[in-house]
Amino acid sequence: MNDDELLRYSRHILLDDIGIEGQERFRGAHVLIVGAGGLGCAAALYLGAAGVGHLILADDDTVDATNLQRQVAHTADRVGMPKVESLAQAIAAINPLVRTEVVARRADAPWLAQALPGVDLVLDCCDNFHTRQLINSACVAARKPLVSGAAIAMDGQLALYDPRRADSPCYACVFPPDAAVEEVACATMGVFAPLVGMVGTAQAALALQVLLADVATAEGRKPPAAALPGSLRMLDARAIDWSTLRVARDPHCPVCGAGAARISG
Repeated sequence: MNDDELLRYSRHILLDDIGIEGQERFRGAHVLIVGAGGLGCAAALYLGAAGVGHLILADDDTVDATNLQRQVAHTADRVGMPKVESLAQAIAAINPLVRTEVVARRADAPWLAQALPGVDLVLDCCDNFHTRQLINSACVAARKPLVSGAAIAMDGQLALYDPRRADSPCYACVFPPDAAVEEVACATMGVFAPLVGMVGTAQAALALQVLLADVATAEGRKPPAAALPGSLRMLDARAIDWSTLRVARDPHCPVCGAGAARISG
């Protein structure tokens, strides 16, 4: 780490929980963010600012005027631009030391299977149930930790699923793939502008804790409590109140259970 990096990240390095070792882990990390909307904007900006060395941004959408109320990385002069390119520009303006790779396509099963072996962890910042299931299935198959976030109207969710741990549930343990789910969208339900920022930045914080946990484990220390899976955190933006629900692995889960079949599509 050179003098410019030591200065840029000095407020992290001063923290006993991070230090030089933790900041080096951030610099060497390779993180995939699926979704460059409200959640992805907040998560990616903070991961970039924090010095995560390599970010992959995957999204097939373009910036629309209706996004500007909450998707803070996008600007009025970038309406019509692919969201991943707009988000990459915003990250570069904050931290040019970060390598940002843009993938202007929908994350389907074949692409995820190809991309995941090279990453350290995945952030699910997408907005539909089918893609969430594909991401989860790919993370289970590749044994990659998954930080999942969701936000609609005035309600948000946050969870960590880590298939490297035998006791960790996966997304499908909590939200079965065959469940009858009514898809809801911001276009019909609306969304409170700061909500996506609150959940997205929480995803970034949780992702950094997972990276710090890798350092702690390698050094024989106890990992941060936040990096332990098994909690579904729910945010009520009306009351600005987080609540936590303990969730367990389902031994009969169709994705991570015995004899499970991967989801494709």
